Amino acid sequence: MEKDIDRISKNPDTDIVIRIDDFGGKVGLTIREFVKSERYTGFTKAGTRIPAEYFKQFKEAINSIDEKDFVAGEQATLNGQDSSGQEESDKKEGGDSDSEEIEEQAM
Repeated sequence: MEKDIDRISKNPDTDIVIRIDDFGGKVGLTIREFVKSERYTGFTKAGTRIPAEYFKQFKEAINSIDEKDFVAGEQATLNGQDSSGQEESDKKEGGDSDSEEIEEQAM
């Protein structure tokens, strides 16, 4: 059993295919890249499979994402911050205090 749900264009040669399928006798949701090139046309190893028994949890997780979070993440990147809000220059200058502490304990 295979049922394509959607196909999202990633770039001119690659689509992300979302489908319900039966793999090894177990039904699940597969999200996988599909490439079209001169050398190969078909699914790649890039992707994941959600077994049917975990689909409800997966759906709840996806539905909990607020589209505003994507805008906030883009703004932080444009302002020179990582996703945690920490300045990129702080990470380079200040270092990681946890790793410094571990190094000191090892000496």
